[in-house]
Amino acid sequence: MMEKALEILKRYFGYTQFRDGQQKVIESLLQGTDTLAIMPTGAGKSLAYQIPSLLFKGTTLVISPLISLMKDQVDALLEYGVPATFINSSLSPNEVRARINRAADGEFKLLYVAPERLESESFRVLLESLNISFLAIDEAHCVSQWGHDFRPSYLQLGPFIKSLPKKPLIGAFTATATEGVQSDIVRLLELEQPNIFVTGFDRPNLTFFTLRGENKRVFVLEYVQKNANQSGIIYAGTRKEVDSLQEFLVKNGLKAGKYHAGMNDEDRQKSQEEFLFDERTVMVATNAFGMGIDKSNVRYVIHYNMPKNMEAYYQEAGRAGRDGDPGECLLLFSSQDVVLQRYLIEQSVFQPERKMNEFKKLQGMVEYCHTPRCLRKTILEYFNEENVQEKCGNCSNCNDDREMIDITVEAQKIFSCIYRMRERFGIGMVAEVLKGSRKAKILELRFDELSTHGIMSKVPLQEIKDRINYLVAENYLQLSSSEYPVVGLLPIALSVLKGEVKVTQRISRKSSNEKVEEISLFDSLRVLRRKLALQENLPPYMIFADTTLREMAQVCPKDKRTLIRISGVGERKLEKYGDQFLEEIRNFLGDEQGISIAKSQSQPSEPLDIQADCDRSLGISNSEKRSKGKISSHIQTFQLYQQGYSLKDIAKVRNMTILTVQDHLVRCFQEGHEVPWDDFIPFEHESLILEAVGKVGSGKLRPIKDLLSDEVEWFTIRAVLEKHKL
Repeated sequence: MMEKALEILKRYFGYTQFRDGQQKVIESLLQGTDTLAIMPTGAGKSLAYQIPSLLFKGTTLVISPLISLMKDQVDALLEYGVPATFINSSLSPNEVRARINRAADGEFKLLYVAPERLESESFRVLLESLNISFLAIDEAHCVSQWGHDFRPSYLQLGPFIKSLPKKPLIGAFTATATEGVQSDIVRLLELEQPNIFVTGFDRPNLTFFTLRGENKRVFVLEYVQKNANQSGIIYAGTRKEVDSLQEFLVKNGLKAGKYHAGMNDEDRQKSQEEFLFDERTVMVATNAFGMGIDKSNVRYVIHYNMPKNMEAYYQEAGRAGRDGDPGECLLLFSSQDVVLQRYLIEQSVFQPERKMNEFKKLQGMVEYCHTPRCLRKTILEYFNEENVQEKCGNCSNCNDDREMIDITVEAQKIFSCIYRMRERFGIGMVAEVLKGSRKAKILELRFDELSTHGIMSKVPLQEIKDRINYLVAENYLQLSSSEYPVVGLLPIALSVLKGEVKVTQRISRKSSNEKVEEISLFDSLRVLRRKLALQENLPPYMIFADTTLREMAQVCPKDKRTLIRISGVGERKLEKYGDQFLEEIRNFLGDEQGISIAKSQSQPSEPLDIQADCDRSLGISNSEKRSKGKISSHIQTFQLYQQGYSLKDIAKVRNMTILTVQDHLVRCFQEGHEVPWDDFIPFEHESLILEAVGKVGSGKLRPIKDLLSDEVEWFTIRAVLEKHKL
């Protein structure tokens, strides 16, 4: 049966092997065993039930919690040529009956429905005409009140299963579930001696950051501006915060949308579609914008406010990098976040035992935001993973290259002012006194007579507030939990005032050069994808994922026989889009200027010595440069490497990504230049790569990488393939 499953995987979805964990789950289901699969976002849990569905007789009923999610998944399946449909509240009763009749006739293999639909007796009667051989329950954690997203409608699944004339095979799927939640899923869904698979919670492609005491608005604006062409999600704690932040980003020229439960259905739907279709690159949202999003190419997720627990955080952060490409997850912490989340728990959780549990989880999030340990290790151990390495090398605690500065004197000024104001006022008032404001309130309270009045007069007011917020975040100060929080001193602040303790702060190093990347083949393929998406009225990622376009740009297939070997190119998509993408690749490779024209007309300035090295190596004088015009960019990169500069140095000097520099070397080699590939191939890795190539072939990089350890880099694989002309 697994041979047939692999055949379906390749034929419909364009992949040659299963991801980690998928195969065990599929084997379990094909053996007819109830199965619970905990697979992190991006691990491909949808395929784990979609592929068995195509092998089973009868209909697979998929329980999906949100209308938008089921529509996206059905649209994607139809693009792959998989017969599927959905039933939700947007359909008339006649349309519902028609779709069920077509499913009964074998026209649809998968039927997606919301759990609320199963509460209707009339709908359950309609389902009696179906041979439901397999029940796949997505987001199964929603059945547990101890989970982070409990939905009472999921409790109806147990009685529904009992009401069926014949119990179907059951597969329950979720991205995050503690041991307690797993037990609830098995018990409440009445899984019979199920196989339980936990496919590791690690997402190696994600980089985790926690930042405390930042000016959140300034940070978000600068970050989003820097990543203006990338898709991202910003989660905020309240609807008011979402509205305010989205308006702020739009006023600064950014294509930001918003999403929260206070918007009407039409506006929410419009906003989500604009994000899916890349008309809005960033979405500002509450956690209401969650399971309904299946966008694979989200490159970053920012938490503007700390979530209430680790399960919610990891699921929301995990919406970055679903396609397997790098993603960044940034959490901006402030002590007000704790006050907000405690308030929300008080307002929404009434059972004492559950409330205590929620407060315990909240404290766990606070500790995560302050831990000096590896962030990835902290997350994975929360989910009971064992033998986690001490440092991942891919989080802000493992790779903190920020500059450390001493702010003891500023801290002493702030603490002294708070002490003299008798710890009875908020951050804003303290900052005003330190700045030297002569507002009526300050004069009325005679704060202008304090020795600390105006002691930081040369510092911008917002910067003073930011510094106070940082000291709160670092537990030198505390905020009261009242409606208007008052700032007070913690014991360690007194030690600072006495000169016994120093206060330091890490600040980001400022880069003097702006990044100007070249137009790449990947960029050209994205433009074509967007054009086709508009024609098809589909989100661009449903045409091809970013990972598929990147592999196209690396392999540069010349015909359909080569193109179908790219991961993610199945038979239907090859037939539908193959000719257009092949033509785009041919046009790009045939256009010399297209390789080297920068997105900006102005060229980045390079240090004179390195540029001179490049010119000398090419034997070009200034007059010749003017007469001959611009030397091809990939040749300049190659000549700099020949002069002894590392790829990292070349990327920095030429304002390129490392990937672009690597692509330049590959192109030079393909044009006949002698690239010393052994420079990039550790001796012990070459034989391992060749052995992997012998097993899965050389047409796709992903299957090769999946057979190797994490320490074998992508470019090492490319170097071996080029060296051996595979």
